[in-house]
Amino acid sequence: MTMNERKMIDLEQGWEFMQKGITKLKNILEGLPEPQFSSEDYMMLYTTIYNMCTQKPPHDYSQQLYDKYREAFEDYITSMVLPSLREKHDEFMLRELVKRWTNHKVMVRWLSRFFHYLDRYFIARRSLSPLNEVGLTCFRNLVYLELNGKVRDAVISLIDQEREGEQIDRALLKNILDIFVEIGMGQMDYYENDFEDAMLKDTAAYYSRKASNWIQEDSCPDYMLKAEECLKREKERVSHYLHSSSEPKLLEKVQNELLSVYGNQLLEKEHSGCHALLRDDKVNDLSRMFRLFSKIPRGLEPVSSIFKQHVTGEGTALVKQAEDAASNKKAEKKDVVGLQEQVFVRKVIELHDKYLAYVSDCFQNHTLFHKALKEAFEIFCNKGVSGSSSAELLATFCDNILKKGGSEKLSDEAIEETLEKVVKLLAYISDKDLFAEFYRKKLARRLLFDKSANDDHERSILTKLKQQCGGQFTSKMEGMVSLFISSYGS
Repeated sequence: MTMNERKMIDLEQGWEFMQKGITKLKNILEGLPEPQFSSEDYMMLYTTIYNMCTQKPPHDYSQQLYDKYREAFEDYITSMVLPSLREKHDEFMLRELVKRWTNHKVMVRWLSRFFHYLDRYFIARRSLSPLNEVGLTCFRNLVYLELNGKVRDAVISLIDQEREGEQIDRALLKNILDIFVEIGMGQMDYYENDFEDAMLKDTAAYYSRKASNWIQEDSCPDYMLKAEECLKREKERVSHYLHSSSEPKLLEKVQNELLSVYGNQLLEKEHSGCHALLRDDKVNDLSRMFRLFSKIPRGLEPVSSIFKQHVTGEGTALVKQAEDAASNKKAEKKDVVGLQEQVFVRKVIELHDKYLAYVSDCFQNHTLFHKALKEAFEIFCNKGVSGSSSAELLATFCDNILKKGGSEKLSDEAIEETLEKVVKLLAYISDKDLFAEFYRKKLARRLLFDKSANDDHERSILTKLKQQCGGQFTSKMEGMVSLFISSYGS
């Protein structure tokens, strides 16, 4: 039979045949005993649609078949899917929903193959929704819109159970949340509006309750351990079942409730806050504090402020200690005041070493902490000790290292290292010209009276001073050393 002689198929007769195929598909989905579709079955169904769409008007049934395609889903959902979902609750309802959504996608895939000719010609010409979209929209309008509130509440309840340490079926949650994503057909609106907003609100409320108890009961280190663990677990939650786009929003909620709300209380805890951690050299806890507070807006400012106060306090205590020692020696009329000042400079160097290591190791070289260290040292490094300015003390300290018979007996390597550290301290002295004046006088005495222990060290410190303070600062001193070495050197 040629194309022109093809037997006319009327709508009722053609649809009756199609319905047999759709019923077979439904039976397969429902798990009823039914053989799978053979390639012959598929071709018969496809050809029936093709023939019904290519008959001459008024027997071209493309529009009617497009409508009946949608109705096939609506009938199945209304008669089978919704009743099975409505009779189940909580986790059982979630499992049923995953099964029904999986089946629905299979049904869409098969029916859109049977009706494929519509997609290629009729739909394209009329700018109608594609078959795949029509099928998914039926599920969204009839199933999702009715159940998404219940589903959301059940999922959030399971998440809170997991937060409390219970084991939950993460794969089930992942499958459920994939429905919220897939139902948007490329848009995230359904996931965000129907699930994520409520989940984030619940997260904030959950951690607000936790934090209000922990801040009363726990020490600062214990609280921070819990906060760090919570953030780690929430990140895991994203990797296991939440959509990746939720991660920054979720962590922001947790950080806000655990750290922003109680940040100051936590840092200022009397026996375990930031002051206590610095006092007791709790470097691991301080590193954790930096990691946590760096995550929240302006979170590091109060930490660096306490760090500055602490270092200032330690430095000021050294100044007072040196003052007291010097006063005692004067009262005893002993000529060892100079030695006390050497000890003071050495202690300031040690203090700087210690807290510079804190800045690099605990505080990851963050500029706020470099600034805090600098400002703290500027405060007490510019205080004098028993009538001597810091500039004079540093110059005298260098003299003791560089002259023969000085009180500091060090190896060449230790001398280099110590000079490097003295030059770093000089950066904090406000009157550097005064240091230069004292240093020149002492240098002249070393050179004139042949007291200099080593020419290389003399040159080395000048190089360091030049790098720190500029060529003008050291030009006269360099001239003195060069002149001396050329006149008296071997």
